[in-house]
Amino acid sequence: MGDVFGRPGRQAVRQVLPALIADLSLELVIANGENAAGGKGITAKEADELFQQGVRVITSGNHIFRHLEVVNFLAKEPCLLRPANYPAQVPGVGSVVVPLASGSRVGVINVEGRVYMNNRLEDPFLAARREVERLSRETPLLLLDFHAEATSEKRAMGFYLDGKVSAVIGTHTHVQTADEQILPGGTGYITDAGMTGASDSVIGLEPAPAIDHFLTQMPIKFVVAQKNVYLQGVLLELETGSGRCLKIERLSLPV
Repeated sequence: MGDVFGRPGRQAVRQVLPALIADLSLELVIANGENAAGGKGITAKEADELFQQGVRVITSGNHIFRHLEVVNFLAKEPCLLRPANYPAQVPGVGSVVVPLASGSRVGVINVEGRVYMNNRLEDPFLAARREVERLSRETPLLLLDFHAEATSEKRAMGFYLDGKVSAVIGTHTHVQTADEQILPGGTGYITDAGMTGASDSVIGLEPAPAIDHFLTQMPIKFVVAQKNVYLQGVLLELETGSGRCLKIERLSLPV
C-alpha cells in the first residue's frame, strides 16, 4: 500500500482494507506508514491502528523519527521497519521475515534513497543487496520498499535486484506511476505505489497553503487534505518456489 497519509489515509485503510483482504484472499498486506501521524511520521498509536486492520508489515522512510516516541516502539516491534541503510546503532530493523498461513515465509526489506534526499546514508544498493543475501537463506519470496525521490534511482534499483527479489516497490512521491511491469529476471516493479489519502491535494496537503509556499517561499502551516480519498497500492501474485512475480497490478480504490 502506498504511503498512508494522516487521518484520511488511516480511515481509508479502516473502510477498505478488511473487505479487500477477504474479497481477494490476500495473504500479506504491507503498508508504508511513515506519514500516518498527521502527515509526518508515525507513533505506536497509528502503527497499532494499521496492524488491527490487517496490515502485517509497516515500512517507512525519511520521516520515521519525526516523533521521538516511536524509538521505544521500534525497539520492540520488528514489523515496523526503518530503512536498512540507517546506521546499525539506530533503533529498529530494516527487514523482517513473516510467516503466512499457507506455510510460506516472506522477507520484507526497507531502504531509503539518497538522490535529493539524505545523501549521508549508507548506499541503498549495497544495503539492499546485503539484506537480500541474508534473507534469501530463509525464503525466495523477498519484497523491497525503496523509499526514494528520483525515478532514475528507483529504476536502477529494480534492474540491480532483478531476479534476486520478487518485487521492488517504490514509495515516497505520493503519486502513483503507471509503469508497473515484470522485469526480465522475474522481479515485479513499479516506480511509486501511490498514496493512501486525499486525492484533492498536493501530495496529501491542502492545495492553497502549498501554492502560497511556492509563490512566497515562506513557511506554511501543515494542513492535511481531506477530500476525495483513495487507497492506492499494488497487488502482487508470486510463485512460491522460485520467488518470481507472476502478476503486478495497480490498485486505486475510492473510499
